[in-house]
Amino acid sequence: MKLHFKKTGAGKPLIIVHGLFGSSDNWFSIAKELEKNYTLYLVDQRNHGDSPHSEEWNYTVMADDLKELMEDERIHSAYFMGHSMGGKTVMKLAMNYPDLVEKLIVADIAPRFYPLHHQQILEGLNAVPVDQLKSRKEADDILTEYIKIPGIRQFLMKSLGRDDNGKFIWKINLPVITEKIGNVGEELKSDAPFEKPTLFIGGANSDYITEKDKVDIERFFPNSRLVYIKDAGHWLHAEQPAAVIETVKAFLK
Repeated sequence: MKLHFKKTGAGKPLIIVHGLFGSSDNWFSIAKELEKNYTLYLVDQRNHGDSPHSEEWNYTVMADDLKELMEDERIHSAYFMGHSMGGKTVMKLAMNYPDLVEKLIVADIAPRFYPLHHQQILEGLNAVPVDQLKSRKEADDILTEYIKIPGIRQFLMKSLGRDDNGKFIWKINLPVITEKIGNVGEELKSDAPFEKPTLFIGGANSDYITEKDKVDIERFFPNSRLVYIKDAGHWLHAEQPAAVIETVKAFLK
């Protein structure tokens, strides 16, 4: 699949992959600092942002999408950074195609299985009648019944766009994501470990990477280290961008 992406900066390629319900826009503030030293590719994963929609949605095809992007851009190897679902995508890429990945950064996710925990969000998104919607405020009012935290609603509303006729649409492929949401929590396994330098960045206030996860991390990524960002939860790049930028810069150097 030909993914939509934004390219900026100069230097060694660094491909950044967003998480569930997100898009390349989530990484703009980080990109402004990193583009001084790297050629950045801010990617919209399939069924998200401005990339195409597909009934096929799992980590194998999402990793293959990144491989195809590299082939199209004639990139032989690159640095990769992925957050949450995007972190699992880049882990899968490193497991399947280790030669394509020079260094790997995984933000607040481990290779283990995660149980369903997005049902309330999906109920809210599906409750919005986009084909009848008159304003963004109307959508926000409906989402408020399901999602009380304004920051989460604001993040989700970034996926509310308009078609060529000016009618509201979800830019995410909501039907497929709703049907196949279990794929997001899939456990990743590999017969061969990824031996190249890998950095796991966790939010100190997040429970996505626990002490128990260190066993799998060290088994599949033996040349890795884990750093926790102080005063940050799962959305560490939004909550503590300066700390994330400095951590990433130090690792890539």
